[in-house]
Amino acid sequence: MSFLPGIEQKAAAEIKRFQENKLEELLQYLQRQSPFYQKLFLKNGIHVNTIRYLEDLHRIPPTTKDDIQHFNWEFLCVDKRTIAEYTATSGTMGKPVTIALTENDLQRLAYNECISFACAGGSSGDLYQLMLTLDRQFMAGIAYYEGIRKLGASMVRVGPGLPAMQWETIERLKPTTIVAVPSFIVKLIEYAQQNNIDVNKSSVKKAICIGESLRNADLRPNALAAKIKRAWDIHLFSTYASTEMQTAFTECSFGTGGHLHPELIIVELLNERNESVKAGEPGEITITTLGVEAMPLLRYKTGDIAAYDDQPCSCGRTTLRLGPVQGRQQHMIKLKGTTLYPPGVFEIINQIKDIKDYVVEAFSNELGTDELRLHLLADNPSVTEARVLALFQSSLRVLPVIRFATQQDIEQLQLSGQSRKIKKFLDNRT
Repeated sequence: MSFLPGIEQKAAAEIKRFQENKLEELLQYLQRQSPFYQKLFLKNGIHVNTIRYLEDLHRIPPTTKDDIQHFNWEFLCVDKRTIAEYTATSGTMGKPVTIALTENDLQRLAYNECISFACAGGSSGDLYQLMLTLDRQFMAGIAYYEGIRKLGASMVRVGPGLPAMQWETIERLKPTTIVAVPSFIVKLIEYAQQNNIDVNKSSVKKAICIGESLRNADLRPNALAAKIKRAWDIHLFSTYASTEMQTAFTECSFGTGGHLHPELIIVELLNERNESVKAGEPGEITITTLGVEAMPLLRYKTGDIAAYDDQPCSCGRTTLRLGPVQGRQQHMIKLKGTTLYPPGVFEIINQIKDIKDYVVEAFSNELGTDELRLHLLADNPSVTEARVLALFQSSLRVLPVIRFATQQDIEQLQLSGQSRKIKKFLDNRT
């Protein structure tokens, strides 16, 4: 695909024209190559030649997770013989979806991560330690690998878990940056404290954080980020991405939201009526991929709820910035008249230092309404229970069911099912 040099610093009108040209190319491509979108256009009387501006997108019905789960291979736009790699979603929102990539798609993925790492202050002089899996069809693993190579930096692939091995590698190879899930960074800190390792004397100066948010909706550091920063004075960069979009939103050093790469993706934030929301208002992240060859998506609703800022950033980029994911549409919990999402529950739990690990479970009671159960691993259960109940009562005006568990119990819950990712939230509602 073609790129516009320095597009993230261009005027909004120039970025819009660039995206509209790419949108026209995409629509023509889908009309020729995509069985799914050919049917969608025919069913809804859509003539792609009449969709010329970003404002025209609302005339096209959004694509949903259900669509891609039920009609997975109808999204394929190329001959299977041209597929270079198969990846899959994690399955946290139902049946995993297969996403195929051509060689061009892999190059696009590498470009995406290269500019994302650069956005987070990365350079060819960095050594990255990857604390995540590169197997099990995990797109992010191959994306980080190829992106770091394209950046010209060095890396060491340690994989997930194993704090002892992580610290041995840090001490031996002196990485400048780690790529990890924030809650695992907390475990690295705990291991270091137990083994007389001074984290602030290590070579690590930055952490690219994946899978969990570091910020509240107002962009202030959340309890998880604060817990890390109290012990380890490193620069934390939050990211947002998904397998389906094949693109990442990564913070710059100013930490005011994940930057849009306009040459790679169009993003809309929609309310429940599929109408665009205003800046600062929460909406469902809805994306249109640009430059994807094998399985491009048009107005795909991710299920993630966030807000955006469209003002220029202090770093010089003029593109839209996504705030932290506030929750997932399917995970919305109605608890005794209070609406909440799992990240809000996590934020409360992360404020309690005696809690070492946890799983939040939503379930249905005998009346069919939502209830919340917290599985907690804690040092002092009686004190912890009182603290948890007090915080939930003051913050949310609701009281969860509390169950104290062993480390083995927590690990079994977190690794249940076929998901690659550690689960902090279980939705067992009927």
